[in-house]
Amino acid sequence: MESVDLIYKAIYILVIFGITLLIATYSTYFERKIAAFIQDRVGPNRAGPAGLLQPLADAGKLFFKEDFIPTNANKALFIIGPGIAMLVATMSSAVIPFGDTLIVGGREIALQAINVNIGVLYVFGVVSLGVYGLMIGGWASNNKFSLLGAIRAASQNISYELAMGLSLIAVLMMTGSLSLREIAEQQAGFNWNIWYQPLGFLIFLVCAFAECNRTPFDLPESEAELIGGYHTEYGSMKLGMYLFAEYINIFVASAVMSTLYFGAYNFPFMENLRAAISDPVLANNVVTLIGVVVMFTKIFLFIFFFMWVRWTLPRFRYDQLMKLGWNILIPLAILNVILTGAAILLKEHLF
Repeated sequence: MESVDLIYKAIYILVIFGITLLIATYSTYFERKIAAFIQDRVGPNRAGPAGLLQPLADAGKLFFKEDFIPTNANKALFIIGPGIAMLVATMSSAVIPFGDTLIVGGREIALQAINVNIGVLYVFGVVSLGVYGLMIGGWASNNKFSLLGAIRAASQNISYELAMGLSLIAVLMMTGSLSLREIAEQQAGFNWNIWYQPLGFLIFLVCAFAECNRTPFDLPESEAELIGGYHTEYGSMKLGMYLFAEYINIFVASAVMSTLYFGAYNFPFMENLRAAISDPVLANNVVTLIGVVVMFTKIFLFIFFFMWVRWTLPRFRYDQLMKLGWNILIPLAILNVILTGAAILLKEHLF
C-alpha cells in the first residue's frame, strides 16, 4: 500500500518539476513578447510559428556553446555557484499546494509534494539560501564587477527578507498555522487573505521583486553599472542555470503569493459546484481540477505583473533601494503586525 503511494508521489513530483522547468523556459518567450508589445515591436517571430520555438533555440544555444572557466577563478566554487542557485530554486515548490485532492482508484492523492506543518518556514528558509549561489558565483569569478554584484545581492536579500518575514507574521497571526495547505483551506470560497491584509500583501509583493532580483530591484546584475553583475564571467549552461533559477524563483514567488493572499486553488461557488454533481468522487475531482486551473491562472497573472513592471519602471539607485527596505518597508511591516494584533484582540473582545 505504501509503495503505491510513493509511486503516486514520485509521479506528482516529476510532473511538478517538469511544469516548473517548462514555465521557466517559456517565461523567457513571453517576457520578450510583452516587452515587444510595450515597446511597439514584434518580438521573437523566427523560430517556429509565432516564434514559439525560440526558447528551445535559446536553450540549445546555451547547451552547445563552449564552456569556459576564467584562469584566475576558483574553479570548484565557480561550478558550484550556479548549481546551488538552480537546486534551491527547484526545491522551493515542494510544499506549495497546487490543488486539493484527487481520488484515483479509491485513494486520495494530495496535489502537494510534501505536506509539512511548517511549510511557510520551509519556503522562507530555502529561498534565503538562494543568495549563496549568487555570492559564491560572484566571488569565485575573481572579477571586481562580479564581486560587487554578489555584495549587492547579499545585502539586498538580507534587507528585504526582514520586511518579508514581518509581513508573513501578520498572516500567521490571522491563520494560526504555518502549513500552506491549512492556510489555503482557510480561504475557501472567496474568503481570501488579501481582504484582511492589503498592506501586508503590498509589502510582500515589493520584497518578492527584490528577492527575485527583478526590476526595479535588479541592482546585482545592472548592466549599465556592472556589465552583468554576479554572472559577468559565466557562459554556456552555467549562465543558463542562473537565468533559469531567476524565472523559477518568479514562478515560486507567484505561487506563494497566490497561496498566502489570493486563496490558492479556491474559487467562488466551488461548494455549490461540488453539491451540483451527484457522484461525490466525480464532484471532488472536477472541483479539484478546476481549482488547479484557477491556481495556475493566478500564478500566470503574477508572472505577467513581474514582466509588466520590468518594462515599465526604471531601476532604483542603490541608496534608494536600501532606504526603501530599511526606512519604509520594515516600519510599515511592524505597523501592520501591530494593527493585525489589535484587530484580533478587538474581534475576540467583541465576539
